[in-house]
Amino acid sequence: MRRALGFAGLALVGLGLVLWLTGALGPLAEWLQSAQRAAQERLAGAIRALRGGEPGALAAFWLVCFGYGVLHAAGPGHGKLVIGGYGVARRVPVGRLAGLALASSLAQAAVAVALVYAAVAVLGLTRTAVEGAAETWVTPIGHAMIAGLGLWLVWCGVAGLRLQAHAKASAHGHQHGHGHDHGHGHGHGQHKHGHHDHGPECNHAHGPTVDEVERVGSFRDGLALVAGIAMRPCSGALFVLVLTWQLGIAAAGVAGAFVMGLGTALVTVAAALLAVWAREGALSGLGSGGVARAMPLVQLAVGAVIAIAAGSLLIQAL
Repeated sequence: MRRALGFAGLALVGLGLVLWLTGALGPLAEWLQSAQRAAQERLAGAIRALRGGEPGALAAFWLVCFGYGVLHAAGPGHGKLVIGGYGVARRVPVGRLAGLALASSLAQAAVAVALVYAAVAVLGLTRTAVEGAAETWVTPIGHAMIAGLGLWLVWCGVAGLRLQAHAKASAHGHQHGHGHDHGHGHGHGQHKHGHHDHGPECNHAHGPTVDEVERVGSFRDGLALVAGIAMRPCSGALFVLVLTWQLGIAAAGVAGAFVMGLGTALVTVAAALLAVWAREGALSGLGSGGVARAMPLVQLAVGAVIAIAAGSLLIQAL
């Protein structure tokens, strides 16, 4: 039953990729974009109600913010790709990956707050100028960080394959040496002693262990993932922050940006869970040795996809 559920997750991810590659998700993306525009109009109305002191306006404003965050994350964007790809390529525990997804969404809100208050409060720029600065400077940096994470996964995959090749060569050398000893050293006490030294107690590594394969990686992995996603602030958050600043209700706007981040996190955490589900479905039944052999190839493939996707976005943004 557990294996069947794992394969179901893998099949679901595969179906999503097929729909995306064939363009079948185009109508859904268009609908989500129109829903975001409608939600932005609702945001403006909720902010006006909040400024007018209408009863329940603050709760209604935050509810619209949360819904906008969900729509923003569900639409076209690289956050889901990065979280999902990283979850497939690295055997990150599901709780830790979900935590990274949540942290990246909240960090995205923090970047929006920092950008707006640096641009509006200090430099006196308009909302259009703030959004232009985000697209010109901040977003390309995020794409570059994500491309770097993809290249890092490619490097990890190549390093894992080299380790496997080295282990196979080492194992072959031991087997050849043992066979040579058996064929030419019968009856010699010195040979028996040497054979014992290289027997079952041999300390050479014959392949990466499961623990080595399942390590999450360095702190830089998670930092690059969170920072890369965060450096593409939500346009809705920028809109809310600028407008609430201009109307003198800045604190409500800052809180609204983070509520929007929680809405975004709802989708990215779901992507993290789906990635782990698909990963374990693909690896189920392989055994520890099979997993150790498969993961470098997965890292190489997923890292290449992330690097190419982020690199193309970076080129478009420049």
